[in-house]
Amino acid sequence: MPEVVTHCPHKVETMSGLLDNCRLPECECIQIGERRNLIASIVAGTLFFSGWWIAIDAAVIYPDQKDMHHAVHTCGVIGTLAFFLINSVSNGQIRGDSYSTGCIGQTGARVWLFIGFLLGFGALIAASWILFGIYVVPEKQPEYAGIAIFLQNALIFFSAIVFKFGRTEDLWQ
Repeated sequence: MPEVVTHCPHKVETMSGLLDNCRLPECECIQIGERRNLIASIVAGTLFFSGWWIAIDAAVIYPDQKDMHHAVHTCGVIGTLAFFLINSVSNGQIRGDSYSTGCIGQTGARVWLFIGFLLGFGALIAASWILFGIYVVPEKQPEYAGIAIFLQNALIFFSAIVFKFGRTEDLWQ
């Protein structure tokens, strides 16, 4: 039963414990448990593959330099490098739980991760500049080339995030 507040002239029921007894139905199909690393790896791999597939598709459709300059693929390469930098250090190394040796220890792992995120965000920002600065604002056709480069880098960045934070290290032991 809800609590009744008596110090007010009107009876007011508080709702502080209203949702305490409400439970969502448990479905065994969404409890991933020990399959978390497998699912995160599959999702991240699919995102990464899709990003490169879209960029390769755009390069095949527009092979001419005037439609899509080949230098725009540099963003995808930097995004891929960022993917590897972000995921080459474990969360235990960042927290300092499992990494105490080496040149600079925990600080080096954090700097490494920071550089990886800088490169990932930089590639995403450069891809958005390519999309808007080269294709959208000057109304240059085809716009699909700019959209493909932006989608490539967005999907690579999201795959790095899913692969880094979607897995758990507790299942490694």
